[in-house]
Amino acid sequence: MNGKPTSQGAAAALARAAQGARAEPDWAALILRIRDDGDQSAFVLLFEHFAPRVKGFLMKSGADAATAEECAQDVMTTLWRKAHLFDPSRASAATWIYTIARNRRIDLLRRDRRPEPEDLTWGPEEEPRPEDVAVLKQETDLLHQALSDLPEAQADLIRRAYFGELSHGEIAAETGLPLGTIKSRIRLALDRLRHAMK
Repeated sequence: MNGKPTSQGAAAALARAAQGARAEPDWAALILRIRDDGDQSAFVLLFEHFAPRVKGFLMKSGADAATAEECAQDVMTTLWRKAHLFDPSRASAATWIYTIARNRRIDLLRRDRRPEPEDLTWGPEEEPRPEDVAVLKQETDLLHQALSDLPEAQADLIRRAYFGELSHGEIAAETGLPLGTIKSRIRLALDRLRHAMK
């Protein structure tokens, strides 16, 4: 196979979904169709099912939305390019895909010189329930409000450390603040955020 998949077959896949096709495809067979025939319609089905789930998994493991989106795209591109490495006798399609995602996340953590989270679980997960999605949105809104209520000096350091993914040393180099001051302000900010989120 050469190149990346195109959107051919997407309309057919969407039409099948719109008609209420409920039978879950044989994901392993679809990967084998990519491996053997470069079947783009098989890729579309895999992409539509797994890409949002991989993104959700990566966000649960600590990635921000943009990084998770980019990483999920990379995982699916890897599926397309390396379908010949898939062995259905050794792993299910979902396990193989989530293993790629987990390894990609570890690569990103190493690249950022940050330790791997100890609770980085992996594997297929059920669709989130609507009430869980609503709770997550409420918590996200609450967090944004809590951040906006922080003193600007603390909020700036939180944004640099958690959204900019900078180490304390990198923040010190950028701001000229002493390392102790940075750690102290971040600790105070996290305490305020924890209190606000209760």
